[in-house]
Amino acid sequence: MKLNSIGLDTKQSRELGKDLNILLANFQFYYMNLRGIHWNIKGKRFFDLHVKFEELYDDANIKVDEVAERILTLGEVPLHTFDDYIKNAKVPLGKNVTVDEDAIRLIVNSLTELLKIERRILDASANANDEGTNSMMSDFITEQEKTVWMMKAWLAEEI
Repeated sequence: MKLNSIGLDTKQSRELGKDLNILLANFQFYYMNLRGIHWNIKGKRFFDLHVKFEELYDDANIKVDEVAERILTLGEVPLHTFDDYIKNAKVPLGKNVTVDEDAIRLIVNSLTELLKIERRILDASANANDEGTNSMMSDFITEQEKTVWMMKAWLAEEI
């Protein structure tokens, strides 16, 4: 087994880098969805939702950077083209979403896809003894589960 300079198996690091690139592409889609609903939301809840969506896209933007930097830390290259993002996206594309409930459902559906990817990465990073990636995924999952719960509560739907 060959170790890289941070003490991880190079083959496992390469695979984690690929998995993280899939997450990166999906986070970029999520971020773009959030920007779109922030700009286009209409109705009586505009003021509250406009602010909330900005909070969420600011957070997503930070996470995009964290994921890209983790990919680099593992010795891989982060995806950075729209073409790459489109090829790897599982997060639904939200286009011209203006209705509050549609926007919240888009967020829930997007986070559901991100959580699936993050849980797979969490398992892989645990097997690779990669505490850095493992910790990041654990933190993301905890935050996103809470956001899903809050959004579902707003929709008056069960988790």
